[in-house]
Amino acid sequence: MGRTGRSFGPALLPSGTTFRLWAPAAKSVETIIDGHSFEMTRASNGWFATTIAGSGAGTRYRFRIDGELDVPDPASQYQPEDVAGPSEVIDHSAFSWRAEQWRGRPWQDAVFLECHVGTFSPEGTFGGLIDRLDHIVETGITAIELMPVADFPGRRNWGYDGVLWYAPDHSYGAPDDLKRLVDEAHLRGLMVFLDVVYNHFGPEGNYLARYAPQFFRDAATPWGAAIDYSVPEVKAFAIENAIAWLSDYRFDGLRLDAVHAIVEPGGLSFLEDLSKRVGDLAEETGRHLHLVLENDDNRSSLLDPLTVVPSGRYRAQWNDDYHHAWHVLLTGETQGYYADYATRPEQAIARMLRQGFAYQGEPSGHRGGKTRGESTRDLPPTAFVNFIQNHDQIGNRALGDRLEWSAAAAEVEAALAVTLLAPMPPLLFMGEEWGARTPFPFFCDFQGELADAIRRGRRKEFADAYATFGDDVPDPLSPATFEAAKLDWSSIDPKRRQLVTRLLAVRKAEIAPRLSTASFGQAEFRPDGLLTARWALADRTALLLAANLSDSALRLAAPRGRTIWGENSDQAKPWSVRWTVGDD
Repeated sequence: MGRTGRSFGPALLPSGTTFRLWAPAAKSVETIIDGHSFEMTRASNGWFATTIAGSGAGTRYRFRIDGELDVPDPASQYQPEDVAGPSEVIDHSAFSWRAEQWRGRPWQDAVFLECHVGTFSPEGTFGGLIDRLDHIVETGITAIELMPVADFPGRRNWGYDGVLWYAPDHSYGAPDDLKRLVDEAHLRGLMVFLDVVYNHFGPEGNYLARYAPQFFRDAATPWGAAIDYSVPEVKAFAIENAIAWLSDYRFDGLRLDAVHAIVEPGGLSFLEDLSKRVGDLAEETGRHLHLVLENDDNRSSLLDPLTVVPSGRYRAQWNDDYHHAWHVLLTGETQGYYADYATRPEQAIARMLRQGFAYQGEPSGHRGGKTRGESTRDLPPTAFVNFIQNHDQIGNRALGDRLEWSAAAAEVEAALAVTLLAPMPPLLFMGEEWGARTPFPFFCDFQGELADAIRRGRRKEFADAYATFGDDVPDPLSPATFEAAKLDWSSIDPKRRQLVTRLLAVRKAEIAPRLSTASFGQAEFRPDGLLTARWALADRTALLLAANLSDSALRLAAPRGRTIWGENSDQAKPWSVRWTVGDD
């Protein structure tokens, strides 16, 4: 699992290191080490390179552009002094892996816990997360998904402002610390996924426009200039980055952030090429490697959870529709994008349980009547990652408030009982497994005018909240906002933790082993509040749901099969859930 076949970043040799930079707009480039300058030779295609004898792992270096601007390596493997400091050469082959026999887990095993490294533990480091791995395993979770760790400016960030994609942020630890986290997770049977951002670079610490403006096209995303993947070197930069995380750090999969914001006229060939290259790596190593999308466009044609080796498509998509409908049902909120689910959220939930997405080509009022989504008729349930909370849906609220702040415990627990046993891969946000009430507001660590611009933008976006809550709305630039977001491990709700642990034990025993050939069936929501659903699983087994999502007791039909969750009764208490397995 070396660095063969890669064009970006330093290449270690027995006698030294070759430093490389694609800088087509530069007239000259030098490598700077300990104040010494080494001229780099330019090739006709915009590449500069030089081999420096005696340099190796631990060497810190910069590139000097046209004799006037010192920049880090855009493919830096480590930035011990933050984004503007020198890059450090890392020998990835030197790490001693303990879980050498680990080859991953099949997709149907996936139960995700999304984690932000900086706020998951008091330490806010990779090591701090290691100390909590046993808790995660004991709960029944099979995969942790790290929010982005690519190097970002400052000491705190959600991770979506990363500018040096190949370097784990120094505030979390060194590269070996991240490898140790992955290794320790594998020793416990846990998969580890990483959230990666290929739709933009962060607003501070990115110097590419100066020496490689070909990285960007004349278009914008909501977060910065659009990346031009029609340029072969640019596409290679991103795909090599994906391979680096999967091979150098042995992640089991990647979640690609907001691919609907990738601007690529004529189609998304970048996504197809990335998937195929990851498939090559899976075949070369015999590993289970999984790719997941976040895609507001609901592009069903990009998904394929059944092909063992990725071959141009992706295992699954985060199903925001599922979250939105549940949120409206449980809280009554209908502002913003929730307006698209305001009329009959319970019918949207039923549709997703029988088909996957709520929007499959229908017009979206929130999007000005624009149609959204594609038909899911050829997809199985395992193509949809379902959740009732995640970092976006908590953090993109003015107060960063969790669902527990506005919904009754019985209602949240009913939603969890549906979500964690349905045949779609479920995802929990850190602390949700034990009822955390810790806020997770947006936070960052910019300075000067950029910091002021972010404050102004938040005040404009959440004008109503500022009018209502005033100074109680967290300042995203304040260190106190970051500190308040750290999980309070002393406040674990044992009842909620036990509920989730029991649900996931049932999923492991009864559901996951039968998901390889799972298919959609029927689901409906009755006017009295009864939600019913049926799926066909492997071994000619039927999975049946009966959930009373109302405040009144309801009469149920006798269970057709063996009850695996809930009461084996013809009465359903308010906000109760019954799961049954039987013959298909």
